[in-house]
Amino acid sequence: MCLDLYVEHGTTMAGLKALGYEFDNDEFHAYVHGRLPYEKLKQDLVLRNLLLSMPQRKIIFTNADHTHAVEVLGRLGLEDCFEGIICFETLNPLSSYRQILCKPSVEAFEAAIRIANVDPKKTIFFDDSVRNIASGKVAGFHTVIVGHSDLVTGADHALNSIHNIREALPEIWEVEEGNQQQMIQSLAVEATVHA
Repeated sequence: MCLDLYVEHGTTMAGLKALGYEFDNDEFHAYVHGRLPYEKLKQDLVLRNLLLSMPQRKIIFTNADHTHAVEVLGRLGLEDCFEGIICFETLNPLSSYRQILCKPSVEAFEAAIRIANVDPKKTIFFDDSVRNIASGKVAGFHTVIVGHSDLVTGADHALNSIHNIREALPEIWEVEEGNQQQMIQSLAVEATVHA
């Protein structure tokens, strides 16, 4: 059932809410994420150095709650690599009585564009989810699928590993003054990196 809800609604939580279940969002997140083995995440100095060397703004866009996003970034040593985090609470302030907004809905991407104040035509979106990449493309982003060696629907580039970003997209480091693309990165990308 969880997988079906995830596939149909973007997250299991969104699916449960759509079916009419009432529960506290914070308690749900605390239960689900509180059981995760965060201790298995290790600092990723290669990714950290890559992110810090990029001249563009970098923003996390995740379906997770803020607490989980901060915990993952901290464990990976990336907490100061991003300007901001667009997360569950950002997209769903006091959302217990309405449909949850989350990726892969194009509406979630449009909300993230407004919140981050970015031009999607000048923004690169990284994610490891094929359906998020497809929606990101519909929203107007340049897209990079991570964890895949082949292009998928909606992807402009494919990276087998986020660590290959400099070789695959050297133009990120070759930007001219005033012509910098924004970077919106899904938290899922960092969470799947193995140090």
